Amino acid sequence: MTPQHWLRASIAAAVLTIALKTLAWWVTDSVGLLSDALEAFVNLAGATFALAMVTIAARPADADHPFGHYKAEYFSSGFEGILIIAAAAAIFWAAALRLLHPQPLQQLSWGLALALLSAACNGAVAWGMLRAARVHRSVALEGDARHLFTDVWTSTGVVAGLLVAWASGWHWLDPAIALAVALNILKEGARLVWQASQGLMDEALAPEPLARIEATLARHAQASGNAVRFDSLGSRRAGARSFVQLHMHVPASWTLGEAARQRSTVEADLMAAVPGLVATIELLPVGATTVFERTGTDPGA
Repeated sequence: MTPQHWLRASIAAAVLTIALKTLAWWVTDSVGLLSDALEAFVNLAGATFALAMVTIAARPADADHPFGHYKAEYFSSGFEGILIIAAAAAIFWAAALRLLHPQPLQQLSWGLALALLSAACNGAVAWGMLRAARVHRSVALEGDARHLFTDVWTSTGVVAGLLVAWASGWHWLDPAIALAVALNILKEGARLVWQASQGLMDEALAPEPLARIEATLARHAQASGNAVRFDSLGSRRAGARSFVQLHMHVPASWTLGEAARQRSTVEADLMAAVPGLVATIELLPVGATTVFERTGTDPGA
């Protein structure tokens, strides 16, 4: 399944869980279950926006966007994080009012059964989405999957807390659970916003793919008897794409055709080492430097 298919499944799951959780809140009058239902609305808005951004990110490069539209996925992750933070604020407000005026819970068994059913639905979709996110290297898909997993743990915590409240008669525990839910999803929202900001600021690749790139370059340098060397390595990630730029120094006696063939071999091996990688390699004779290097302004230096 493509990321778009998984996000459509997430939208369908969000609609179903909204119905289940709203019904659970209605029959129990639990502010804890109300907080769970509010998060389901965030799931729906986030998945819908993520679908739009993934569709945009899949567009090919054009005259106005020569490097593609991959960064659109970061807007999805940031938007979903902001929605989560807004939902947390609404939950805080509702829980504070109920904490001041505790009320007994109604028809708790039906409400808890509905909440568990919605959690199972979200868990199944989230598990599939997270696997697909790793295959497609989709930031938007990963963000939505992790949000759904947060929702699953939230629902589980709410159910456990309400069981304790029912058994003990501590009515104040219901709004206390809602406050805990708000704190939990607030943390997740902040994480998504931070992740999106780092992507939009051209954050370097993670250590693991960078290590594979450096190992590939070292292997080529060693195979040439150190006649070829590499430097000025810079990297960034944009959605599903990873980018590196570097200098490849070759003996001045090599013909341009020979150097170009060697560069093509290096590019192919780099792309095999890191799927989705776009490598830009500048050829230079051994001992030569660029103006950027000499002036100390080369971002990859």
